[in-house]
Amino acid sequence: MAGDSPGSPPVSPGPEPTADGAPPADQSTSQDSAAPEAHGGHGRAGLFGLALGAVGVVFGDIGTSPLYAMREALAHSRSGGEAELAVLGVVSLVFWALILIVTLKYVVFLMKADNKGEGGTLALMALAQRAIGQRSAIVFFLGVLGAALFYGDGIITPAVSVLSAAEGLRDAPGLNGALDPYVLIIAAGILVGLFMIQSRGTASVAKWFGPITALWFLCLAGLGVLHIFDDISILRALSPHYGLLFLIDNGFLGFVILGSVFLAVTGAEAIYADMGHFGKAPIRAGWLVFVLPCLTLNYLGQGALVLADREARINPFWEMIPEMAYWPVLLLATAATVIASQAVITGAFSITQQAVQLGLLPRITIRRTSETQSGQIFVPSVNMMLMVGVLVLLAFFQTSSGLAAAYGIAVTGAMLVDTLLAWFIVRRLWKWSLPLSVLALTPFLVLDVTFLSSNALKIPDGAWMPIVLGLGLVMVMWTWHRGTQILTEKSRRDSLPLSDLVAMLQARPPQRCAGTAIFLTSDPEVAPVALMHNLKHNKVLHEKNVILSVRTTDRPRVPDDKRIEIEVISPDFKRVILNYGFMESPHIPRALSVCRKMGLKFDIMSTSFFLGRRSVVPSAQQGMPLWQDRLYIFLMRNAANPTDFFHIPPGRVVEMGAQVAV
Repeated sequence: MAGDSPGSPPVSPGPEPTADGAPPADQSTSQDSAAPEAHGGHGRAGLFGLALGAVGVVFGDIGTSPLYAMREALAHSRSGGEAELAVLGVVSLVFWALILIVTLKYVVFLMKADNKGEGGTLALMALAQRAIGQRSAIVFFLGVLGAALFYGDGIITPAVSVLSAAEGLRDAPGLNGALDPYVLIIAAGILVGLFMIQSRGTASVAKWFGPITALWFLCLAGLGVLHIFDDISILRALSPHYGLLFLIDNGFLGFVILGSVFLAVTGAEAIYADMGHFGKAPIRAGWLVFVLPCLTLNYLGQGALVLADREARINPFWEMIPEMAYWPVLLLATAATVIASQAVITGAFSITQQAVQLGLLPRITIRRTSETQSGQIFVPSVNMMLMVGVLVLLAFFQTSSGLAAAYGIAVTGAMLVDTLLAWFIVRRLWKWSLPLSVLALTPFLVLDVTFLSSNALKIPDGAWMPIVLGLGLVMVMWTWHRGTQILTEKSRRDSLPLSDLVAMLQARPPQRCAGTAIFLTSDPEVAPVALMHNLKHNKVLHEKNVILSVRTTDRPRVPDDKRIEIEVISPDFKRVILNYGFMESPHIPRALSVCRKMGLKFDIMSTSFFLGRRSVVPSAQQGMPLWQDRLYIFLMRNAANPTDFFHIPPGRVVEMGAQVAV
């Protein structure tokens, strides 16, 4: 692997990585289309447009929960959902979960903890690091854990959402169960098709996400209103005491039921993660004015239907639908679950790019699927991983009820990570007093721990799968970070300070050749490996030499006026540092064109780019355990080519290597 390229993520604990851990290739977003004016300044029409876009992307996951959340919670109650208290209690718990977790924690509280307008676990991690003022191993681990859990959620969400919609075919009028044996195959076909089109981008259809999902929410509200009057006493469920009575009445089983109730709020973390692309006001307006009322009406309608007809408890959502509207609602539900899955997939692409940029993963091939939409990216390896994972889940669990048993623990874990990271923001950045910080965060912490503990009871039923996946990804990220740290430290010990080398070259000038040489390195203070090899083997020095580093900041984006730093070391040497945010894409030729306007004169056609390539071998006597050394070397060998990664013209690149042991 190229061992001396310019990547240097600053927010992880430990030295900045070498070129083997360099930053990524495209600007990251957590959704499928970049939203204009994400940080305010929009008028009423702009607010409506952004709110509509947020409905299609941010709320897609939570909007598909009514398909299965009520059914699962009722089924796990002591009476199987037949007792009146069970119905009132479940609806009450769902409603107050939406209020406490989604509204208060995410919409009101966490959206204030933005990193220059951006949200999400990794953005929160970077903000927490900056708030502390130094690299923290605890914050780093929490960020890695949150990112890993997101992938676990990203595999289960498409599977459970699409399969729950496809299962509507079993009760579809006119079929008499003819498609029952093919429901799983149909769901798998829809999901495979969804993953197959990712490489082509979704810009042409993304404009319909908002309207279709908005229509879905209106459908949810309409079905709810249609059935609330089946038993208007369901409105009693808006009182929290019914939820408490239900939990007390069910004893320990009530604690178990909380894991099923939590299914109603899966997707809440997307509200915070996608904040940077829609802005706080549109997301808050979309939730409070539209999405929350629609979900509340639907859950109340399901509860009223079950109170009036206890047989409906087996599948209350599909029992709500009048026969004449069944097929349109089924098609709309399928479209809504596909859109929700699309949002999760593009979110996985986004978090992958952020993880690479922050030095948590090796370089990964990231392709742009649109020249105009910065958020339109495609990560082939992640797409394949998700597709295989989703198909394995479908084959293993067979039904949405089975998948629901594995669903939730990754989401609750990610939510707990958000709360713990928020502690550092509240105490260090906002300067809240200790009593006030404890008072503000303890209720959220209690909620998160309670729901996490309840979902942990699902581990024997399949919840172990996202945990195993998450732990595996944590190990990969830690190995990459630690290996890069060891490699960097070894490189610094064996390297010559750049200032000393320049002084030596001035005292004893080597043979000179025309043109400009640009040496890419992760550490601008020491002489790049490629420069040392060029002097040692070719015994030549170019007329002009540029030591170039790409530095990743702990901010999502860097203003143009702070992008480039140029320092004159000597008449023959200049040091250039390119600063990028962790949601931006390093593009070296584009940055160099700006450098020319700032006085760095060179002819691109007579310029050579020098990369240092290190061949790493495992060492049992130092660094990491031998198995971890081998994992790190495997990751290095499979990382994306730095030439493509930084968009450097291939014909201008010279690679020079050395062997080093980790």
